[in-house]
Amino acid sequence: MREPRIAVAVVTMGNRPEEVDELLRSVAKQDLPPVRIVIVGNGCRLPEFARRLSLPGEVSAIDVDENLGCPGGRNVALARLRAFGDTDVVVELDDDGLLVDADVLRGVRDLYAADPRLGIVGFRIADEHGETQRRHVPRVGAADPMQGGYVTGFLGGGHALRMAMLDETGDWPAEFFFAHEETDLAWRAADAGWRILYAPELLLQHPKTSPARHAIYHRVTARNRVWLVRRRLPLALIPVHLGVWTLLTLVRTRSAGGLRAWCAGFAEGVRTSPGERRPMRWRTVWRLTRLGRPPVI
Repeated sequence: MREPRIAVAVVTMGNRPEEVDELLRSVAKQDLPPVRIVIVGNGCRLPEFARRLSLPGEVSAIDVDENLGCPGGRNVALARLRAFGDTDVVVELDDDGLLVDADVLRGVRDLYAADPRLGIVGFRIADEHGETQRRHVPRVGAADPMQGGYVTGFLGGGHALRMAMLDETGDWPAEFFFAHEETDLAWRAADAGWRILYAPELLLQHPKTSPARHAIYHRVTARNRVWLVRRRLPLALIPVHLGVWTLLTLVRTRSAGGLRAWCAGFAEGVRTSPGERRPMRWRTVWRLTRLGRPPVI
């Protein structure tokens, strides 16, 4: 059986040239070179360094006039990979990440080669001191970031996706722009019977950040959460999920301005169309529950 062919995709807004330079150099040092590297300038022209670096495999640099958000930019990369038709698994990396170890792509290949129903692999994300933020551990109550295994979600900063899975489930929800797009994709994958693996041995070094650093964070997070459950949950679970989440938000939010933006986003999510509605089956609800994260938390 042919081993999976690995490609790498990076989406950047052009405001981190040094970080992208270092990331691409870390890709070039991998002991398994990718068959392709796709770099998307999301609403920008890519800096010249991204075009002249000596990189393994075929390199495609794509400039997009409009910022399509993270999921929209990744869909541009996926479309280019499909046009070439020689990629089985795509590794998507944040533009300020870094592959510290040289065997990450080989590890990805081996995991997919061993499991034909493996759809998504999530990397461990840690800062330069080796610390992983709690929100980057994809499991309820899991304090140990080194505990791997099958999970219900994955980390957007560093992960791998099987192209055959995407052909079945569909690509990233571009309309989300930012926030909860990983959960939407993960729930679709789980409902189609694909497995999601958290593999802490695959490390992406990434600076410690807060998602609230984005000006649109509170509004878009609320809107997309409402869209997410309207798209993917059985009707009976929608009020349960939103009720639990609302209570948690009221307890956790310390900013009055943030809470006002959250309320506006929640109302927007209720008022506007979430796009397609393809709710997961109840057996998927049970499967996610058995894996430790019922889809109401």
